[in-house]
Amino acid sequence: MVPALREEFNRNFAPDKYRQLLQHLDRACGTHIGFRVSETPCFVPKALLDQMAQYGRELVLQLMDNPEYRRASDASVPPQYNVPNESPRPMFVQVDFGVVRNPAGELEPKLVELQAFPSLYGYQAEAAHQYVKTYDLPHELGVYVSGFNRDSYWMLMRQLIVAGHDPENVILMEIDPQHQKTLPDFLVTQRELGIAIVDILSLRKRGSKLFYAKDGREVEVQRIYNRCIVDELERKGVTLPFDLRDELEVEWAGHPNWYFRISKFSIPHLKHGCVPKTWFLDDLKELPNDNENYLLKPLYSFAGVGIKFSPAQADIDAIPRDQRHNYILQERMRFEPVIQTPHGLTQMEIRMMFVWPEGGDLTPVLPLVRMGRGMMMGVDHNRNLEWVGGSAALWV
Repeated sequence: MVPALREEFNRNFAPDKYRQLLQHLDRACGTHIGFRVSETPCFVPKALLDQMAQYGRELVLQLMDNPEYRRASDASVPPQYNVPNESPRPMFVQVDFGVVRNPAGELEPKLVELQAFPSLYGYQAEAAHQYVKTYDLPHELGVYVSGFNRDSYWMLMRQLIVAGHDPENVILMEIDPQHQKTLPDFLVTQRELGIAIVDILSLRKRGSKLFYAKDGREVEVQRIYNRCIVDELERKGVTLPFDLRDELEVEWAGHPNWYFRISKFSIPHLKHGCVPKTWFLDDLKELPNDNENYLLKPLYSFAGVGIKFSPAQADIDAIPRDQRHNYILQERMRFEPVIQTPHGLTQMEIRMMFVWPEGGDLTPVLPLVRMGRGMMMGVDHNRNLEWVGGSAALWV
């Protein structure tokens, strides 16, 4: 994307440096990184990131400023996961863009997905800094957006997640967190903010309060940074030690209902030049003739689970009619290979990570990159290739 930096990096690349990068990342995160980390960062023009930030804001605000959409999104929240005391807006929002070439031959961002749920706010910042440090890259390369630096970024994250509480009373909540591939992110967040990482299944309810065990005593939970993904709860069939619908004396750093309200469910409602054609499956009268140009996606799944490329009528027929509202058919975009590597041109997907402080503005803070050469861009789908995987956008 920035030819001079790309050519210099490729020319000077040494496998030993990449091994050092992985070692440094493991050490900085306090655990082994279980997903594939790309050999290279991506050198991205600031103008492209600015465009993605602008589009992301426009898309989210289009939904938030639309009372009809807000009412329609009530149907997206399953009754068994409808948590009381919903916040008026999401605290964390991710907007994923693919880089495509438009009919005029220019590169532009196209929406892939959006989700009001926390992403790798801890790990991604650490990874970007480790790329710069290990490869001795120019220190003027940008890591954050919106004018943040390392100190101001973590000050903001403390304000959002800890919010003035004693960190001991704030938890990062996940299912079996020690065995999640996102554990490096949890550990960085714990190190920077001093909060506990707690398995949701270990929590105990006393009256309207939640407690977790620490050093042989029970500690009250006053605020929750929620990292539990509902489809994993469903897939594992776990029974929670409390009912999410209970009126609990806790605050949410990212209210769980927004996971549903701003999600793939939102895409058919959006009107924007960067949004591919998308329909709810139960609104589709017939499959387009050029079905090879479409994807069938379940609304609530992470890491590409359940996506079908070039869906056939048989795939549609296999979904019960009363479940088709939980699927979308989306126009497939052709990612443009834009990163030159020793293994050929490689595609990238950029996630613009936003925060929305109470009383503040929807603010982009950090980009995340996935590199890939297959049909799917997630790190799970590129594990046997080189110069692909999780990366960082360093801008000039």
